[in-house]
Amino acid sequence: MLDKKAVDVQILHVGPLTSVAEYLVIGSAESDRQTRAIADHIDGTLSSMGERPISIEGTASGQWVLLDFGDVVAHIFRQDARSHYALERLWSDAKQVPIPPETPAQETAPKRRSPIQKRLP
Repeated sequence: MLDKKAVDVQILHVGPLTSVAEYLVIGSAESDRQTRAIADHIDGTLSSMGERPISIEGTASGQWVLLDFGDVVAHIFRQDARSHYALERLWSDAKQVPIPPETPAQETAPKRRSPIQKRLP
């Protein structure tokens, strides 16, 4: 989510409170287009790692997109829709999971291998 500039991202540990999921990941976007882009990014990233969603809802409108991965459910809202539905208030008894600070892009880029030098006879 953060890769696509989602704002106010929160992770809630809801497992002790419900059987629906173990974690909810909630984030906001500034437009319908950004909401769909964030959802597509999450789906693409996790699918490439073999984690396919059980269900994806809301991509047609883009105001609230839900991606259900079983134990983890991601909610991406347009900012006005998020304040209207207020999931954080609904799950206020859930423990908030801290999100580690972002690592600068240059530190996460793979290191280049040094070129192989040919040996002279």
